[in-house]
Amino acid sequence: MTTPLRKSLYVGFAGLSIVGTAAACAPSTQAPTQTPATQNGGQESTGSPSSSAGAAGGPAAAGSTYKDGTYSADGTYTSPNGQETVGVQLTIAGDKVTAVNITTHPSNPNTRKFQGEFAGGIAAQIVGKDIDELNVSKVAGSSLTSGGFNDALQQIKSQAK
Repeated sequence: MTTPLRKSLYVGFAGLSIVGTAAACAPSTQAPTQTPATQNGGQESTGSPSSSAGAAGGPAAAGSTYKDGTYSADGTYTSPNGQETVGVQLTIAGDKVTAVNITTHPSNPNTRKFQGEFAGGIAAQIVGKDIDELNVSKVAGSSLTSGGFNDALQQIKSQAK
């Protein structure tokens, strides 16, 4: 049997999920920023390290939409604790993601947990896939961090054009 308090919590979490999803779909007004790639420096990271081409990637391969290179951006999303940020670094070759690094920016223990789980599982979902086919919704139990990832992904796609 569900109590009125439990129903309120379910409705509240569902509403936050919708707000987080809507926020991820809204156009970002934040300028892309370079995010340092870190390997186990107290922050979660995945993928293999690579040299950074920043926003100036190499020429696009024949038939490619995006310039090959490594690009970084910070994506924002809303959690029950407020505005959160996650750093994303993608390496692109022939319009496919070849490596990913996630830099966590936790504001509290819950954010640290979910961003860490996201960072640990994202490579398996996106490496080897076409960048235009990516739409991450949930990774390793973390659904809100995906909104920040998708926000950063849109910025990276703009940089790589």
